[in-house]
Amino acid sequence: MARPPLETVTVTSWKVACWGDESRGLGHPKVWMQISPFTGYVDCGYCDKRFVVDREHVHDDH
Repeated sequence: MARPPLETVTVTSWKVACWGDESRGLGHPKVWMQISPFTGYVDCGYCDKRFVVDREHVHDDH
């Protein structure tokens, strides 16, 4: 069974960067990820943070 995301962040861009949360000891190298237009989200492979695009306010092209 899949583990739920550690944290969910709503974003207005299809491309996002994650470097963890060093305040909770979860820092990691900065990684760039592309949100799928089909799912509307992407999960960080390091810290499981989920980035969800706000489709009504997205400001760049996919």
